[in-house]
Amino acid sequence: MNDTQRLEKATFAAGCFWGVEAAFRRVKGVVSTRVGYTGGWKELPTYEEVCSGTTGHAEAVEVTFDPDQLSYDELLRLFWECHDPTQLNRQGPDVGTNYRSAIFCHTAGQELAARASKEREQLSGRHSRPIVTEITAAATFWPAEEYHQRYLEKRGGGSCHW
Repeated sequence: MNDTQRLEKATFAAGCFWGVEAAFRRVKGVVSTRVGYTGGWKELPTYEEVCSGTTGHAEAVEVTFDPDQLSYDELLRLFWECHDPTQLNRQGPDVGTNYRSAIFCHTAGQELAARASKEREQLSGRHSRPIVTEITAAATFWPAEEYHQRYLEKRGGGSCHW
Protein backbone atom coordinates (compact mmCIF):
# COMPACT_ATOMS: atom_id res chain seq x y z
CA MET A 1 0.00 0.00 0.00
CA ASN A 2 1.38 3.40 -0.89
CA ASP A 3 0.77 6.72 0.87
CA THR A 4 -1.88 7.83 -1.62
CA GLN A 5 -4.00 4.69 -1.33
CA ARG A 6 -7.18 5.24 0.64
CA LEU A 7 -9.06 2.42 2.23
CA GLU A 8 -12.71 2.30 3.23
CA LYS A 9 -14.77 0.15 5.57
CA ALA A 10 -18.09 -1.58 4.98
CA THR A 11 -20.01 -3.59 7.57
CA PHE A 12 -22.60 -6.26 6.85
CA ALA A 13 -24.69 -8.72 8.86
CA ALA A 14 -26.10 -11.71 6.98
CA GLY A 15 -26.50 -14.55 9.44
CA CYS A 16 -23.60 -16.51 10.87
CA PHE A 17 -20.50 -14.42 10.27
CA TRP A 18 -18.16 -17.31 9.39
CA GLY A 19 -19.44 -17.90 5.86
CA VAL A 20 -20.02 -14.23 5.17
CA GLU A 21 -16.43 -13.42 6.08
CA ALA A 22 -15.11 -16.22 3.86
CA ALA A 23 -17.11 -14.92 0.89
CA PHE A 24 -15.81 -11.37 1.24
CA ARG A 25 -12.20 -12.45 1.87
CA ARG A 26 -11.97 -13.94 -1.63
CA VAL A 27 -12.87 -10.73 -3.45
CA LYS A 28 -10.08 -8.81 -5.18
CA GLY A 29 -9.84 -5.39 -3.59
CA VAL A 30 -10.74 -6.58 -0.09
CA VAL A 31 -7.71 -5.78 2.05
CA SER A 32 -8.93 -7.40 5.27
CA THR A 33 -11.97 -8.67 7.11
CA ARG A 34 -12.84 -9.27 10.70
CA VAL A 35 -15.90 -10.73 12.33
CA GLY A 36 -17.58 -9.21 15.33
CA TYR A 37 -20.66 -7.72 16.84
CA THR A 38 -22.43 -4.42 16.16
CA GLY A 39 -25.82 -2.75 16.26
CA GLY A 40 -26.54 -3.33 19.94
CA TRP A 41 -26.03 -1.65 23.28
CA LYS A 42 -23.73 -3.98 25.25
CA GLU A 43 -20.09 -2.92 25.44
CA LEU A 44 -17.46 -5.61 24.93
CA PRO A 45 -19.98 -8.37 24.23
CA THR A 46 -18.94 -12.00 24.16
CA TYR A 47 -20.15 -14.56 21.65
CA GLU A 48 -22.27 -16.24 24.32
CA GLU A 49 -23.90 -12.91 25.26
CA VAL A 50 -24.65 -12.05 21.63
CA CYS A 51 -26.12 -15.51 21.03
CA SER A 52 -28.34 -15.10 24.09
CA GLY A 53 -30.16 -12.29 22.29
CA THR A 54 -29.75 -9.87 25.20
CA THR A 55 -27.19 -7.47 23.67
CA GLY A 56 -29.01 -6.21 20.59
CA HIS A 57 -25.91 -6.96 18.50
CA ALA A 58 -25.79 -8.76 15.18
CA GLU A 59 -23.00 -11.07 14.07
CA ALA A 60 -21.31 -8.92 11.43
CA VAL A 61 -18.33 -8.69 9.12
CA GLU A 62 -16.25 -5.55 8.84
CA VAL A 63 -14.65 -5.34 5.40
CA THR A 64 -11.71 -3.04 4.68
CA PHE A 65 -11.44 -2.48 0.95
CA ASP A 66 -9.60 -0.46 -1.66
CA PRO A 67 -12.21 1.60 -3.57
CA ASP A 68 -9.78 1.93 -6.49
CA GLN A 69 -10.07 -1.85 -7.01
CA LEU A 70 -13.55 -2.61 -5.69
CA SER A 71 -16.66 -0.47 -5.43
CA TYR A 72 -19.08 -0.39 -2.54
CA ASP A 73 -21.81 -1.34 -5.02
CA GLU A 74 -19.89 -4.54 -5.81
CA LEU A 75 -19.73 -5.34 -2.10
CA LEU A 76 -23.48 -4.75 -1.86
CA ARG A 77 -24.06 -7.15 -4.76
CA LEU A 78 -22.12 -9.87 -2.93
CA PHE A 79 -24.07 -9.11 0.26
CA TRP A 80 -27.41 -9.74 -1.51
CA GLU A 81 -26.12 -12.95 -3.10
CA CYS A 82 -24.65 -14.22 0.17
CA HIS A 83 -27.87 -14.73 2.12
CA ASP A 84 -31.67 -14.64 2.04
CA PRO A 85 -32.57 -11.03 2.91
CA THR A 86 -36.27 -11.92 3.24
CA GLN A 87 -35.81 -13.95 6.43
CA LEU A 88 -36.49 -11.88 9.54
CA ASN A 89 -33.98 -12.51 12.32
CA ARG A 90 -32.69 -15.76 10.90
CA GLN A 91 -30.64 -17.44 8.21
CA GLY A 92 -31.33 -21.10 7.63
CA PRO A 93 -31.18 -22.94 10.96
CA ASP A 94 -29.73 -19.93 12.82
CA VAL A 95 -32.52 -17.99 14.55
CA GLY A 96 -32.39 -14.78 16.59
CA THR A 97 -31.90 -11.05 16.19
CA ASN A 98 -28.14 -11.65 16.19
CA TYR A 99 -28.58 -13.34 12.78
CA ARG A 100 -30.54 -10.48 11.21
CA SER A 101 -29.82 -9.05 7.79
CA ALA A 102 -28.33 -5.56 8.07
CA ILE A 103 -26.12 -3.03 6.34
CA PHE A 104 -24.25 -0.73 8.70
CA CYS A 105 -23.30 2.42 6.80
CA HIS A 106 -20.10 4.33 7.54
CA THR A 107 -20.93 7.36 5.37
CA ALA A 108 -23.94 9.16 3.91
CA GLY A 109 -22.82 7.91 0.49
CA GLN A 110 -22.91 4.31 1.69
CA GLU A 111 -26.41 4.83 3.05
CA LEU A 112 -27.67 6.22 -0.27
CA ALA A 113 -26.02 3.37 -2.17
CA ALA A 114 -27.41 0.76 0.25
CA ARG A 115 -30.97 2.08 0.01
CA ALA A 116 -30.82 2.22 -3.79
CA SER A 117 -29.33 -1.28 -3.90
CA LYS A 118 -32.05 -2.65 -1.61
CA GLU A 119 -34.73 -1.15 -3.85
CA ARG A 120 -33.12 -2.64 -6.97
CA GLU A 121 -32.84 -6.01 -5.27
CA GLN A 122 -36.51 -5.95 -4.23
CA LEU A 123 -37.56 -5.08 -7.78
CA SER A 124 -35.25 -7.71 -9.32
CA GLY A 125 -37.83 -10.49 -9.04
CA ARG A 126 -35.35 -12.76 -7.26
CA HIS A 127 -37.38 -12.71 -4.04
CA SER A 128 -41.00 -13.74 -3.57
CA ARG A 129 -41.19 -12.02 -0.18
CA PRO A 130 -40.27 -8.49 0.93
CA ILE A 131 -36.66 -7.81 1.86
CA VAL A 132 -36.34 -7.19 5.61
CA THR A 133 -32.73 -5.99 5.65
CA GLU A 134 -32.20 -3.06 7.97
CA ILE A 135 -30.02 -0.16 6.87
CA THR A 136 -28.57 1.87 9.69
CA ALA A 137 -25.56 3.97 10.65
CA ALA A 138 -22.47 2.03 11.65
CA ALA A 139 -21.89 1.93 15.40
CA THR A 140 -19.04 0.57 17.46
CA PHE A 141 -17.76 -2.69 16.01
CA TRP A 142 -16.67 -5.13 18.70
CA PRO A 143 -14.28 -7.76 17.26
CA ALA A 144 -15.27 -11.33 18.00
CA GLU A 145 -13.02 -13.67 19.89
CA GLU A 146 -9.89 -14.75 17.99
CA TYR A 147 -11.13 -18.29 17.35
CA HIS A 148 -13.97 -16.82 15.25
CA GLN A 149 -11.63 -14.86 12.95
CA ARG A 150 -11.16 -16.65 9.61
CA TYR A 151 -12.95 -19.59 11.18
CA LEU A 152 -13.85 -21.45 7.98
CA GLU A 153 -10.43 -20.77 6.50
CA LYS A 154 -8.83 -22.36 9.57
CA ARG A 155 -11.25 -25.29 9.36
CA GLY A 156 -11.11 -25.72 5.59
CA GLY A 157 -14.77 -24.80 5.14
CA GLY A 158 -16.70 -22.95 2.48
CA SER A 159 -18.52 -19.66 2.30
CA CYS A 160 -22.05 -18.36 2.10
CA HIS A 161 -24.51 -21.03 1.12
CA TRP A 162 -27.78 -19.17 0.67
